[in-house]
Amino acid sequence: MRERWSKLNRFQQWAVLIPVAAFIYLLPVLNPPILTTEPGYDFSIAMFEVARFALIAIGLNVVVGQAGLLDLGYVGFFAIGAYVAALFTSPDSVLADLPFLVVLPIAMAITMVFGVILGTPTLRLRGDYLAIVTLGFGEIVRLLADNIDPLRGNRGFQDVGAPPGTWSDGSAIFTNTDGKPWYWFCVTIIIVMLILVGNLERSRVGRAWVAIRDDEDAAQLMGVPTFRYKIWAFVIGAAIGGLAGALYAGQLSFVNNQKFDVVTSVLFLCAVILGGSGNKVGVMLGAFVIAYVPLRFLAIAEYKYLIFGMALIVLMIFRPQGLLGARQHLLSYGRRAYQRFLGKGERVSGDSALAGEDRNGGRP
Repeated sequence: MRERWSKLNRFQQWAVLIPVAAFIYLLPVLNPPILTTEPGYDFSIAMFEVARFALIAIGLNVVVGQAGLLDLGYVGFFAIGAYVAALFTSPDSVLADLPFLVVLPIAMAITMVFGVILGTPTLRLRGDYLAIVTLGFGEIVRLLADNIDPLRGNRGFQDVGAPPGTWSDGSAIFTNTDGKPWYWFCVTIIIVMLILVGNLERSRVGRAWVAIRDDEDAAQLMGVPTFRYKIWAFVIGAAIGGLAGALYAGQLSFVNNQKFDVVTSVLFLCAVILGGSGNKVGVMLGAFVIAYVPLRFLAIAEYKYLIFGMALIVLMIFRPQGLLGARQHLLSYGRRAYQRFLGKGERVSGDSALAGEDRNGGRP
């Protein structure tokens, strides 16, 4: 599938992507019978939840899927973004009242700062040790929100701000009862983030991330400044997580410390692993499954952790790369570039061995 897609020229790719994007935008309006939620739960709100999870999965995929850093406390960045939006837009806060659209980049900037603060001392750790530290970070954020009085604990912040705009009858466009404007806004942000992250993946930064994920020691021996690129991954992932948190706070119009626990962070990670770590489309598919299934089938919502846990066990046994696993091999990229440099009609020495490596998942 990916090979056929790569053979299409840019015009043909856009001819496919534009109708798909239009259909995705129209989903809350079309309300397809096969996708619609059960009576009592608004379908547009469900679609916003799916879009929010997809945005979170894109950010976490940069950290886990691209750079190979196991982050169990990603909910901490999500919580920071939500609280920044609440502190700068809610009347319950003592800080200045700022427009919501101004607060979004502020939330991203503050979470990036926290990404640097967390990453600088901890990213020299690897594997389980890094996972434990990030898990502790997520819990620290939640406990601080519970114990620092200006963050209001369980009382939370009411009337969190929203983007400006009114309908022709004078009513606000962005409300917590109508999910369509929030969904459209979030999907637009997702498209922008996909373009930015996609460009990063194809750049030197993205190639360094893949090298670090595959073998950090080998990457460092080849001259890749691994620590710097891991900080980049952590900071970019934190910014996207903070943006998703601010959108969540604005749509719900309320923030307290009850939605930022470890279980929520594990759900974020499940979306990435289920869909396919390292694949942007795959993680969005995983986010759709994780967010949509409990909202579509309310009767099984209370068993979602059991269901998703069993699904992950089965997936790890039969398809460990996820539903749409990444197929990124630096050596095969180098072979293609070398062939293109020499000309399509020429063959490079050792090509058959490299082709055998591609067929066997990176092993000759």
